[in-house]
Amino acid sequence: MLPSLAGFTLKLYELKRYQDALKGFNRLVSLLPQWEDGWVYRGNTFVYLEQYQEAIASYDRALEIKPDDHEAWYNRGIALGNLGRYEEAIASYDQALEIKPDYHEAWNNRGIALGNLGRYEEAIASYDRALEIKPDDHEAWYNRGIALGNLGRYEEEIASYDQALEIKPDYHEAWNNRGIALGNLGRYEEAIASWDQALEIKPDKDEAWYNRGIALGNLGRYEEEIASYDQALEIKPDKHEAWYNRGSALDDLGRYEEAIASYDQALEIKPDKHEASYNRGNALGNLGRYEQAIASYDQALEIKPDKDEAWNNRGNALYNLGRYEEAIASWDQALEIKPDDHEAWYNRGIALDNLGRYEEAIASYDQALEIKPDKDEAWNNRGNALDNLGRYEQAIASYDQALEIKPDDHQAWNNRGIALGNLGRYEQAIASYDQAIKINSNYANAYYNKACCYGLQNNVELAIENLQRAINLDVKYQDMAKTDQDFEQIRGDERFQRLLVNIDE
Repeated sequence: MLPSLAGFTLKLYELKRYQDALKGFNRLVSLLPQWEDGWVYRGNTFVYLEQYQEAIASYDRALEIKPDDHEAWYNRGIALGNLGRYEEAIASYDQALEIKPDYHEAWNNRGIALGNLGRYEEAIASYDRALEIKPDDHEAWYNRGIALGNLGRYEEEIASYDQALEIKPDYHEAWNNRGIALGNLGRYEEAIASWDQALEIKPDKDEAWYNRGIALGNLGRYEEEIASYDQALEIKPDKHEAWYNRGSALDDLGRYEEAIASYDQALEIKPDKHEASYNRGNALGNLGRYEQAIASYDQALEIKPDKDEAWNNRGNALYNLGRYEEAIASWDQALEIKPDDHEAWYNRGIALDNLGRYEEAIASYDQALEIKPDKDEAWNNRGNALDNLGRYEQAIASYDQALEIKPDDHQAWNNRGIALGNLGRYEQAIASYDQAIKINSNYANAYYNKACCYGLQNNVELAIENLQRAINLDVKYQDMAKTDQDFEQIRGDERFQRLLVNIDE
């Protein structure tokens, strides 16, 4: 009876009818408690049924009977590994290898357990032992590549995958990981070629389509990037990373409505993906939908309160709505998290300027410039704040700093001219405006400011000539000229009056 039961049970085991086989093995080991093979088969059956704790108990019984059964030690290691008990798994593989030192599968699995513990150098040494015994073990070459990748040794990682692929050319996992390693080296074209190989073997490999999309994005090929993510999403519609990256690619193309729809998909799958909420806010901001942008930033900040970029961009959206006090409060939050964020200090300064709080604005620009001394916009705006306080000499010095960094900044030249004009240094002011016009010949404001200087000098011809140019470029200067005190000295001049009449007509 026992031989026929054993034969029948082993047949069920071979047919992968594990639940039925387990009943047979349970019966057999209860009848033959010293049957070591029976305990091993029972353990293997539990492994296939993913009942690892029971499998270990079964292997332990087998090893009590036959302590030198290397396969029982090996399979015990597999069960422990599946439970995440990697230290114990290694100890089990070590027992197997003490009995059978040329057991390449044990060396390979030992490497996997070491890798799972982050002990990559030891893992590589273990794979090397496996390959010394069996040089054509494609799995050991593949796993060795993974460990090298985790150490950032990408060239060696690729070489390892190449070995695996020489042995098994249709090893799609190796082609996929090879692509990742090439991507990490910035060799995106080669990476794409590697993923194409993986997809030729396994067209429904969503990771390869996804990774391919990332590489195309890094090459600025956004349309192709989106197409690649679409393929990944056709296979795995709940791949939130693909929806998110697709949104970023659409952002890069300026297709903000579609980008928002993509971020919405990502957030439907993973509502706590703060990056998607943040990018969604940016896209809404780019569409001028600032209230919605703020709501999106708030979502991101609810999940990740220390996301300084979200506080910063939230401030920008509030600023664009003219809510300067709230904008400042938002930038203050950003700066609490990241005190060296020069953009936040700079933006804060602009808002303070708009509130007429010039001293505070200057202090904010100073902070920005301490972090980034070559931020020409901060020097320029600092000059404007000083000018508004009547500190014209200091304003000029600030504009000079801006122009040292960016000599072709026509606005800084214009602002410098205004400060010089306020000091009554009209010739120098005119020279400054000329520099602005030299850089931007259609800069109406500089022509108008020049006209004002000439008006203050009672130079009718040049005042009219420059005013005419300003008006030709921008009609708003016609109304400004009618009431501007700088033209008081020449207002009674017939030529000036004629120009104003012509303006009216």
